[in-house]
Amino acid sequence: MTDHAARLALLRAELATRQLDGFVVPLSDEHMSEYVGGYAQRLAWLTGFGGSAGAAVVLADKAAMFVDGRYTLQVRDQVDGAHWSYESVPQTSTAEWLKTHAPQGARIGYDAWLHSKPWVQAATRALDEREAQLVAVTTNPIDSIWTDRPAPSSAPVDVHPESFAGQPATAKRAAIAEWLKGKKADATILTALDSIAWAFNIRGSDVERTPVTLAFAMIWQDETADLFVAPEKITDAVRAHLGAAVRLHPYAGFGDALGWLAGKTVAVDPERSVSSIFNLLQAVDSTIIEDRDPVILPKAVKNEVEIAGTRAAHRRDGAALSRFLHWLAQHGPSGGETELSASDQLEEFRKQAQQLVDLSFDTISGSGPNGAIVHYRVSEATNRPIEPGTLYLVDSGGQYRDGTTDVTRTIAIGPVPDEMKRRFTLVLKGHIALARARFPKGTRGSQLDVLARQFLWGEGLDYAHGTGHGVGSFLSVHEGPQRIATVLTGDEPLQPGMIVSNEPGYYKTGGYGIRIENLVLVIEDQRAGEEKDMLAFETLTLAPIDRYAIAPELLDAGERAWLDAYHRRVLAEIGPQVDDKARQWLETACAAI
Repeated sequence: MTDHAARLALLRAELATRQLDGFVVPLSDEHMSEYVGGYAQRLAWLTGFGGSAGAAVVLADKAAMFVDGRYTLQVRDQVDGAHWSYESVPQTSTAEWLKTHAPQGARIGYDAWLHSKPWVQAATRALDEREAQLVAVTTNPIDSIWTDRPAPSSAPVDVHPESFAGQPATAKRAAIAEWLKGKKADATILTALDSIAWAFNIRGSDVERTPVTLAFAMIWQDETADLFVAPEKITDAVRAHLGAAVRLHPYAGFGDALGWLAGKTVAVDPERSVSSIFNLLQAVDSTIIEDRDPVILPKAVKNEVEIAGTRAAHRRDGAALSRFLHWLAQHGPSGGETELSASDQLEEFRKQAQQLVDLSFDTISGSGPNGAIVHYRVSEATNRPIEPGTLYLVDSGGQYRDGTTDVTRTIAIGPVPDEMKRRFTLVLKGHIALARARFPKGTRGSQLDVLARQFLWGEGLDYAHGTGHGVGSFLSVHEGPQRIATVLTGDEPLQPGMIVSNEPGYYKTGGYGIRIENLVLVIEDQRAGEEKDMLAFETLTLAPIDRYAIAPELLDAGERAWLDAYHRRVLAEIGPQVDDKARQWLETACAAI
């Protein structure tokens, strides 16, 4: 029996002792985070799945894994199909699956500190049809059987100075207090780790690749706040930075402290706050206003200091990536490099800038068919050589004090077949169409998504992920509320100051993957005589797009002009940062198409 099969058996035995007929395992933590610390990696421990989004349901006689289109291939590689069925999201969901598969009258357990209130409501409705019951457990059953579960991080909190933040934390709390007055609320609860980091101008290292610290917060109408964080994480410098208006409390005391809100009116975000918080507030007769976390939109609209910082970070990051692409051009065609050696070399180039705090996510380094796995994570077991005649996809980024980067390049390793070049060019045409877009204020990302897909659609092709996601300022590489995708739910109008990715792609299962990703900044673009207030994108990412993967005859004059202008800018801004040999290569890489 494999480790993961044994763990599944242990969980079923534990559920039986608790008189539960099933249990739902999300990839989440107490903060509804996308990326979670090692202590919260229950889904990976149980199933072997290493992606950043997914869930599982375990019943006595069956078990199911739920992932979206980004992980269709990965889940099959990592999770044993002999023990798990593979379910596709959004075509189905854990709640819908339970409606069909839960035994009549079953008791299905869940951890109320890991699920949102909307999920609990949906699952409850689904189980009602089976006369089954959703049961909140007092302790997570996986924690009872995971004997070597790591402890939460004890890393210290770090001050994020105003020279990078662009605004003092006192001003941010004042704006939140004004928002509370408008809502006639006494306080709001912040649970999202990046919201707390932004609101208090603090950072941390409690979650791999994301500079946040484990904390909860209450912010009050009088501009004071209560911050719940492990005491050993607070230094004298952090205490002085926070000031007397921020009262400090142990992280473990947050649940009990919700009793302070008895009879108060409290604003809580139902999408970002776990169900347990609502249960505890209801128990003390708090009046709950369900509204979006007041930090989400201000955090997404970057101020001038943050914008200047991200431009600087992208110039630095672009130089590191360009040095890597020069290295790859020298070593890739010889066949002596692998996905792991290449990703290690890219990280080394980033480190040489001496301002890298961390990567912004695990580098996706995919050669040939591995490039077709959208969120592929290379390991010793999957490591492939980078071979001539193939496409190599590398999606990577860095965390710098002044900004967060995320960039994808797909590289032809020597001459490649015409099919690869044609489809690369279709992706490039979509990327250029989105980069050149002008649109009226109030436009949402879903209205622009088709610009990036149109050329692929014209040949019966597509990709199963969004075209763009928001990016934080030395925070999460995936940040809402803005995005560019076909999904309409929660779609946010784009505003000047928002950063979003432009990353169309194409993936041929078992063959190759293509993605071209730059980050772009939403800017005002008003011109004389126009009746509408217009917006556009400024491309932030600076690194050459592989000319050898392009079929030039497929580009029209406007697309050629955009590409040539982009490459001139790359050469002008990155050229002075690299050595003579790399600059000579860059001049060729940035030559007119």
